[in-house]
Amino acid sequence: QSQTQLQAQAQAQAQTQAQAQAHAHLAFRARGGGGGGGVGGGGGVVGGGGNNSGGGGGGRDRNRGSRGGGGGSGGGGGGPNSGGGNNSQRGDDFFIAQRLRSISGPTHELPPIEVAQETKFSGRNRLYVGNLTNDITDEELREMFKPYGEIGEIFSNLEKNFTFLKVDYHVNAEKAKRALDGSMRKGRQLRVRFAPNATILRVSNLTPFVSNELLYKAFEIFGPVERASITVDDRGKHLGEGTVEFAKKSSASACLRLCNEKCFFLTASLRPCLVEPMEVNDDNDGLPEKALNKKLQEFNQERSVGPRFADQNSFEHEYGSRWKQLHDLFKSKQDALKRELKMEEEKLEAQMEYARYEQETELLRQELRKRESDNERKKLEWEMREKQAEEMRKREEETMRRHQTEMQSRMVRQEEDMRRRQQENTLFMQAQQLNSLLDQQEGFGGNNGGGGGVNANFDNFGGNSNSPFEVFRGNNNSSMAGNNGPGGNNQQQDSFTPFEFGVNNMNQGGNQRGNNGGNNVPWGRRRF
Repeated sequence: QSQTQLQAQAQAQAQTQAQAQAHAHLAFRARGGGGGGGVGGGGGVVGGGGNNSGGGGGGRDRNRGSRGGGGGSGGGGGGPNSGGGNNSQRGDDFFIAQRLRSISGPTHELPPIEVAQETKFSGRNRLYVGNLTNDITDEELREMFKPYGEIGEIFSNLEKNFTFLKVDYHVNAEKAKRALDGSMRKGRQLRVRFAPNATILRVSNLTPFVSNELLYKAFEIFGPVERASITVDDRGKHLGEGTVEFAKKSSASACLRLCNEKCFFLTASLRPCLVEPMEVNDDNDGLPEKALNKKLQEFNQERSVGPRFADQNSFEHEYGSRWKQLHDLFKSKQDALKRELKMEEEKLEAQMEYARYEQETELLRQELRKRESDNERKKLEWEMREKQAEEMRKREEETMRRHQTEMQSRMVRQEEDMRRRQQENTLFMQAQQLNSLLDQQEGFGGNNGGGGGVNANFDNFGGNSNSPFEVFRGNNNSSMAGNNGPGGNNQQQDSFTPFEFGVNNMNQGGNQRGNNGGNNVPWGRRRF
């Protein structure tokens, strides 16, 4: 009996280890990588690998993951996504940032989410089949699950004796689970469970104004979303958290990475949403009796006594009360911790509002300082422009004054020149008049035979008149001495000087003209 119990314990431990390794393999496979061992293994979403022999990737077979690649001793190569992880990650971040900018505006009115049909071969339809023999093939698995629906991708680890496969729809997956779980194959009892779904994320720390539509639209930037919903209580009150189910595991991984590295806000509030993987238990069957190992000693010991109520003041009642007190203490501490968390959240909200007010005030101060500096700069520019305009005005006034002075001086010179020319013209006219008078006098002298008293009177014109001309320089107050007859002996040569201006002594008499022998000799022209 002891050997039987030891064997049962060993089997239970082996099953527990197999399940733990399967879950660990799933977690590792989400990051990329594959199984290994003597037979080899497939690749994950990102890469491939193997330990010893390595399994290459081909079609959809058990030696290949979703996109994995080959393996080999010591690790091996990978699939199309095995290399250049950083470049691929940067490319994903770039497209995510582009999609995020397209929805960064106001979200007051969002259209309702269209109820889409269930996605075929989604992550919710993935089953874990354990306790298999190592000689099972993919064809046998497909034939086994064929009555319950279409079978998609299959991943097998023959060393660990388990398989992951996808059924077309969730209803068919539930049917296959209920029908095949606990069934016998080659002396082994099959264990069929829903595989952990790595595409479902839990989003918490949400404000009460985040709806299903906003949650769907916000997380759609990481990839196609199958379902997004806010968790509410029985009264429809917002509980501050929700679930997002992606169509691809890579989208969920990118969302989880970016939301943990950065702060992702859904509204104007500075409360970042917290994202973590969510383990959804779609197993509604619980633990049936057939799933228990009845060969264990603990099973026999626990099942030896049936349900009962403990009597007051009994041993069972005392320790049962202690268990209840322990859970009450946990609940009270949990409630106290929740209240403390609530108080800290309210305190942080108040600090956040105050900090936001200070930040907005500082922005306004900076804007005011900027405007003041702009006004000061504009004022300096205006003053400089006014100064330049004043200097230009002064220069123009100086230029105008200089021009006016030059014009006035030019006008004065022109007036002086005009006055001088008028004087010259007047003098010239007087000289011409004098010449004409002299010409007339000469004509008179010829007719009278050498001139007599008339010439003497004319000669006195130059000395007795008020003319500025001094025509003759001769003896003052002299008369013409000569006879009107021919051959006068007292003939005296006329003496004259050139025409002079500005002579003040105007009392000189005319030059005497002697008899020229009775001949009528005219006087010569005066030179000016």
